[in-house]
Amino acid sequence: QVQLVESGGGLVQPGGSLRLSCAASGIMIRLYAMNWYRQAPGKQRELVAAITSAGTTNYVDSVKGRYTISRDNAENTVTLQMNSLKSEDTAVYYCNAEHPWSGRVVWGQGTQVTVSS
Repeated sequence: QVQLVESGGGLVQPGGSLRLSCAASGIMIRLYAMNWYRQAPGKQRELVAAITSAGTTNYVDSVKGRYTISRDNAENTVTLQMNSLKSEDTAVYYCNAEHPWSGRVVWGQGTQVTVSS
């Protein structure tokens, strides 16, 4: 069974940090580009951070310098370290795997991140 399971979300105060993890099963993430998306209430889902199979990373401007995406192919996991969190970072965060050749896409179920005092 192909599955991405996110964990690590929760409630944090502004300025705080959270670490999201995405555990994959049924696929070998080393073959995939791995991404983190987020969707805030009333807004479209947006790509927040991406890491290619080669390890190249990209971030949306609003999180540059605050978020770090990393991958552990041996453990089949992807991590999103989020620092200096702001209220506007509040959203459901989704892990996503995209195969560069087949076009296969796998989504996780999402994890809620709430930044509030």
